[in-house]
Amino acid sequence: MSMHATEIIPTIVPASSADISEWSEKFAGFASWIQIDAGDGVFVSNKTWFPPQTYTFPLSDKVAYEAHLMVQSPREIGMQFIRSGCRRMIGHAEVFSTADEAHDVLDAWKGQGAEAGLALLIDTPLEVVEPLVSVCDVVLLMAIATLGKQGAAFDQRIYTRVRELHAKHPDLTIAIDGGVSLQNIRALVEAGASRFSVGSAISRSPDPAVAYTDLVMLAESATI
Repeated sequence: MSMHATEIIPTIVPASSADISEWSEKFAGFASWIQIDAGDGVFVSNKTWFPPQTYTFPLSDKVAYEAHLMVQSPREIGMQFIRSGCRRMIGHAEVFSTADEAHDVLDAWKGQGAEAGLALLIDTPLEVVEPLVSVCDVVLLMAIATLGKQGAAFDQRIYTRVRELHAKHPDLTIAIDGGVSLQNIRALVEAGASRFSVGSAISRSPDPAVAYTDLVMLAESATI
């Protein structure tokens, strides 16, 4: 099991700034962080809203934002999210030609005061991130095969991937994105994950605050 405190991060897949405002208002009542999913229509099929030059994320005194950049060209998009108030950027390892290129982008984000990490698709070998673990504040593992839409099916292969990564890097924060639910969160914590991006299990719940609290309680009840 990870020794990091467990953290549940509700996600927003925004079609407009109105979605950001609406869901931020709901989530800020119980969550410390919110994840914004950003899709470019290239790396993933759906294209989401990106912050314009003058945008500032709302409720920044109450909640922190991170962005999961499911985009082919993450450097500048990440910079714009940071300028708008996002405090953590997560880019996809698959879009970089070399480890040096990924390193440069992570350093650029950190140079603007943000945390920086990498995400891996379920079929991407864990070895891809090995040269970069030392510069990652987090490694996010996708637990679904189809990106960009909430409600996709959970992929059981994630347990082995978490255990392998945690065994090699016990101090690394391992985040899970996709399909996280009351049925699997304890097992994911016990495998070594400590941070969870949660979409439909919270947002589609009759009471998102209760759903969030239930997930937190289950995660914290996991056995070492």
